[in-house]
Amino acid sequence: MSIDRMVMAFAGTFILISLALAHWHSPNWLWLTALVGANLLQASFTGFCPLAIILKKLGVKPGCAF
Repeated sequence: MSIDRMVMAFAGTFILISLALAHWHSPNWLWLTALVGANLLQASFTGFCPLAIILKKLGVKPGCAF
């Protein structure tokens, strides 16, 4: 799996988890959803994604996984 797909999977997972936690625990978990969304938005403009840097250091291939 490529870094891009892993970042999208990670973001989607965190969004779903935070929505479930907001539903069953506390609405304050929606701040995590907002944080993930804001990070995705800023990464689309700047190209800076902390998770992508971490995954690259862990040896994940940056290329397409097709």
